[in-house]
Amino acid sequence: MSSREPSKRSKSPRPARSTKRAPKRAGKARREQAREFSAGGVVVRGEQLVAIVPTRRAADGSRVLALPKGHVDPGETPIEAAVREVREETGIVAEPVCELGESRYWYRRDGRTIGKTVQFFLFEYIEGDTADHDDEVEEVRWISLRDALTELSHTAEREMVELALAQLGKDR
Repeated sequence: MSSREPSKRSKSPRPARSTKRAPKRAGKARREQAREFSAGGVVVRGEQLVAIVPTRRAADGSRVLALPKGHVDPGETPIEAAVREVREETGIVAEPVCELGESRYWYRRDGRTIGKTVQFFLFEYIEGDTADHDDEVEEVRWISLRDALTELSHTAEREMVELALAQLGKDR
C-alpha cells in the first residue's frame, strides 16, 4: 500500500464536524475572512497514540497537547499532507488506514479571525523515533487512547480520538 492513500480495509464512519462560529460584529460589515486548510492524524501503536506539545502556546500561555497536523501545501492532497506532517512533527513513519473526519473552528491571530478546517486520518505506526521531530514541536509522547479522550487540549481532537476508537473497535 502506498503512503499516499488510505487502505481500503474498512469504511470509515461519516466524518465528524466540530464547528464554532465566528462572532458577529454589530454595525460593521463583514470583512473577507482568512481560511486555512490542514491535515493531520491519529497515529496508533497498540493501545496508544502519539501526541505533540507544539512550541506555540495557547492564547493564555499554557502548553497544548495536540495531534500532529499542519497546512496542506500547494499541489498536495490532504492525505499526503497528513503523512508528511506526522513524519515532520513526530519523527514517525505511519501508514494511513482511513479518513476519520474533519474539524472546523475559528481562531484569532494578529487581530484577524481565521476559519480553519482540519481533515484527520487514522494511521498505524510503522517505525520511527519520536526524538526525530522538527523544531515546531517541543515534545512528542505516547499516551493511551483512553487518556487522550481527556488529556488532549482541543475538543475537536478528542472527538477524532473517539472516531478512531470506534474504527479500531470494528477492526479488532
